[in-house]
Amino acid sequence: MKASPELIAVLGGAFALLAVATTIGQGLARRQPADHASPVIDNLNARINAWWAMVLLLGLACLAGDTAVILLFALCSFAALRECLTLTRTSRHDHRALAAAFFVVLPAQYVLIGQGWYGLYSIFIPVYAFLLLPILAALRGSTERFLVRVAETQWALMIAVFCLSHVPALLTLSIPGHEAGGVLLIVWLVVTVQLSDVFQYVVGKLAGRHPIAPSLSPSKTREGTVGGIALAVLTGTALHGITPFSIGEAAVLALVVTVMGFLGGLVLSAVKRDRGIKDWGHLIAGHGGVVDRLDSVLFAAPVFFHLVRYFHEIA
Repeated sequence: MKASPELIAVLGGAFALLAVATTIGQGLARRQPADHASPVIDNLNARINAWWAMVLLLGLACLAGDTAVILLFALCSFAALRECLTLTRTSRHDHRALAAAFFVVLPAQYVLIGQGWYGLYSIFIPVYAFLLLPILAALRGSTERFLVRVAETQWALMIAVFCLSHVPALLTLSIPGHEAGGVLLIVWLVVTVQLSDVFQYVVGKLAGRHPIAPSLSPSKTREGTVGGIALAVLTGTALHGITPFSIGEAAVLALVVTVMGFLGGLVLSAVKRDRGIKDWGHLIAGHGGVVDRLDSVLFAAPVFFHLVRYFHEIA
């Protein structure tokens, strides 16, 4: 597959920004007294290092082609599903349902996306998997906390697999005049949503004064949220050239996905507080687990996919 000039330009810009961020972060670290390290600067550098790995993985997958992108997100779904189910109160009676979730439902969802079968992958998990899991659990004969056990597994499957699978599902869209394909839509979505998280973090650290949801995420402030979303909307609007969107459409979609990303982060923070944990996992240094890094994308992806499909592919 030959990479489009737009894709090369965006990836080049991402690596250039990371190089600048690394230089700044290392410079700040060197200014710290040896016996008085700053947790904020150390955390910032850990995040930057993790971003290098994540951007490199996504970039290589995009350059390798659609199959590589689908495989990458399938692996991310596997890791995210594992993190989600680790926090559930399952029992030995749920082993069949869990095995089906990991080794039947998850791969089937991504195979259907690879085939471009919208009519089935859009309902496979909300309908068929939703009905299959309680059947498998019921056949084991255990009724103890049955509804809670099944609901937690279903919810984990919806978040970690169904929602996330809408990112590579963008590859299946056929939009007139946008021959570069869905890979650029994936790049636009991920860059816009993830930069919103970064901007919210930076603006919050620099100017944050008023917590927006102290019981859910004490570090999120009104100033950081508004400033971060505004900067991300400007970025998404500026990148409209790699999409089929007009400037106005890009601005509206950027606002929608960044707000959904923010709300997704709050929802998954509520789950963490309910379970008494700080991070979903420890796979990514400086970021926690896969769900910690993708929480905003999980809620933004399905909304973005269906808005683009309705207004651009069908129209």
